[in-house]
Amino acid sequence: MRVLLIDDHPLFREGLKGLLLGLEPSVQVEQAGSIDMALTLQGQAFDLVLMDLNMPGSQGMEALLRTKALFEAAAVVVVSGDESPSTIQSAIQHGAAGYVPKTTDPSVTIQALRLVLAQGTYLPPEALRQPGATETASAPAAAAAAAPSWPKELSPRQLSVLRCLLQGKPNKVIAREIGIAEGTVKAHLWAVYQLLGVSNRAQAMYRAHELQLFSALDTPQLAPLAPHP
Repeated sequence: MRVLLIDDHPLFREGLKGLLLGLEPSVQVEQAGSIDMALTLQGQAFDLVLMDLNMPGSQGMEALLRTKALFEAAAVVVVSGDESPSTIQSAIQHGAAGYVPKTTDPSVTIQALRLVLAQGTYLPPEALRQPGATETASAPAAAAAAAPSWPKELSPRQLSVLRCLLQGKPNKVIAREIGIAEGTVKAHLWAVYQLLGVSNRAQAMYRAHELQLFSALDTPQLAPLAPHP
């Protein structure tokens, strides 16, 4: 497995490199201190790219989009000190396969990367906090009123797939647990996305949280990590 680390702090890169040995002892790690430095590695194949959002010369979503364009075949995970829900959600919407705050426990980071490598999406708990949101007595009722009628509009199989999605499980794990082909899982997910008005699983999780579908489907609040198969 080949991993590229893009961060302007050498000490942090070295620490992350050591952590990656817990993911795969034979991992090959390349490092770059900026997006411009990563240009010299363009054309090389990487399974995973871990990057900060705020670096000299390229910041925020611009940095993410440049990185994804340089390494199209790799899963790109943001590792950042910015824990604001709006930044996390924006990164996922711009194509990040996961978002790991720099305050995350090392063991959780390893599990998050395993989930991403299994084609899942890692969302930290901070992602589900609504920016500037305040608790009001009428909020739950309003969300419930806006929620679609799931049992009537989705088949039992689609509901099973949805429950697995809300637990953060990747398609391969869902297929194995339910006993269907991975292609069938994708077809069921497409139906769920259509009903929610979203285009990917990360957006579906956010929408489900807004509509309080975790409780409506008797599903535990989002578990960001799926068990490593």
